[in-house]
Amino acid sequence: MLKARIAVFVSGGGTNLQALIDAEKNGLLPSGHICLVVSNKAEAYALERARQAGIPAVTLLRKDCGGQEGFEAALLQLLEREKIDLIILAGFMSILSENFTCRFPERILNVHPSLIPSFCGKGFYGLHVHEAALAYGVKVTGATVHFVNEIPDGGRILLQQAVSVLPGDSPETLQRRVMEQAEWKLLPQAAEMVAAEIIKGRAE
Repeated sequence: MLKARIAVFVSGGGTNLQALIDAEKNGLLPSGHICLVVSNKAEAYALERARQAGIPAVTLLRKDCGGQEGFEAALLQLLEREKIDLIILAGFMSILSENFTCRFPERILNVHPSLIPSFCGKGFYGLHVHEAALAYGVKVTGATVHFVNEIPDGGRILLQQAVSVLPGDSPETLQRRVMEQAEWKLLPQAAEMVAAEIIKGRAE
C-alpha cells in the first residue's frame, strides 16, 4: 500500500515521537510511514528512540550550518532527498521561517500543550505553558494539533482535546496529564488524517 513519507523534527526526549512510532507499529497510522527523524540538538534522547525503532536519525545544528538560513537550506535538501510528504514537529524547539513553511502549505503539523488560542505564541513552550495555565487559574487546559505557518502556533487547527486541571497540580503533573490524555492521542490521529489526504490526492 502507498504511504505518505513522514519526517519528525525533535529537540528533546521524544515522547511525542514515541507515540507516533507506537501508533505506526500498532496499525493506527496506516496511511503514513515515519522514515526520518531530524534533531537540532545532538543530546536529544529522541534520537535514541528513533534508532531503537530502526528509523534513520539525523542531527542538524544551526551553528554548523552558518545560521538559520543555512540550517533551513540543509533541512530542505534532506527532505527533498528523502521525498518527504509530511513534517511533524514533536517537541521541536525552533521557529521555522516563512521561507521554509510556505514550501509545505498544510504539510507541517505541530502539537501544542494548550487549547489554542490560550497560552500560545512566542515564549509559550514546554513547562512555560503549564506554568501560565496554573498562574491564570484555568480549570480546563488541553492540547491542540495545528498546521504550521509563519506565525508561531498560528496555523489552522485540526484537533483539540480538553484536560482537567486538578487541585494541587504542579506544572510537571499537569504537563504529564496533558501528554497522556491529549498529546499522545491527538498527534497520531492528526498524522493519519493528513497522510490519508495526501494518499487520496495522489490517487485522484
